[in-house]
Amino acid sequence: MTTSRTTALTIAATALALVTVAGCNDDTGSAAQPAPTSAAASSSPTASAAATSPAAATTAPAPATPAAATPATGGAFDPEQALAGADKAPYAVSTAMTTESGGVTLSTVKGRNNLNTAWTGRMEMRTTAPGVAEPILWIESLTTADASYMRDLSTPGDAWVKMPRSTDNAATDYTDYAKLLLASGPGARKGMETRDGVAAYHLAGHIDIEQLSTVDPRTYKSMKAKGSTGFEFDQWIDAKGRTVYVEQQVEMKGVKAVNKVTFSDFGPAETFTAPIAG
Repeated sequence: MTTSRTTALTIAATALALVTVAGCNDDTGSAAQPAPTSAAASSSPTASAAATSPAAATTAPAPATPAAATPATGGAFDPEQALAGADKAPYAVSTAMTTESGGVTLSTVKGRNNLNTAWTGRMEMRTTAPGVAEPILWIESLTTADASYMRDLSTPGDAWVKMPRSTDNAATDYTDYAKLLLASGPGARKGMETRDGVAAYHLAGHIDIEQLSTVDPRTYKSMKAKGSTGFEFDQWIDAKGRTVYVEQQVEMKGVKAVNKVTFSDFGPAETFTAPIAG
């Protein structure tokens, strides 16, 4: 393994940390919602606008309310009660995130990881640029209980590179974001909708950057450094208090983008082991 290759993957790890979304404890005061700096660490979608291409960031982001959400016909519940009764047990979930600017997809991150426990999981990130056919960054990461691993998927047969596990492996399930929206008043309650066949409650509103200083310190620092003062946030939660979808419009240093994150295939916590060499 060459030093230059290791350095390149370290840089890719940082980029991955800026755009991936993983899981954390419901109490984000102890494990900031979107977050980490290691290869498998993740940070809130609020940070991902920093990874977008400036050339594609001159137009306004897509509308905050996606067409996939439709009025619910049954299964109504109160979002505040759903959050209060949410199970604290660890569980696994699949996540899919896209970052768009001006209707153009700039990056996608897909993976599966554990929530409500120490962060472990596998993620794959593709970053693209307008007019470029091949991804400018295509990285797979794996975080186990004691280490992080990365490889460059754009290079066939590329070997995994082992890196120290970050001490800041916190990420987000957005529980505290929902609480911030509810605390803003009745206007945040947009009502029941059906999303991907699931009855979900739609919350929406503006989140000021200063509100993140205690619930999500990592994202707060990242956005603060980029001059952001806040963002528009739409969130859908299910009857168990779990986030099933979020859409966030951000602007940092003149870059406007919309981050869309889907949570699906909820199940028991899973074990992620070190990759086999070769």
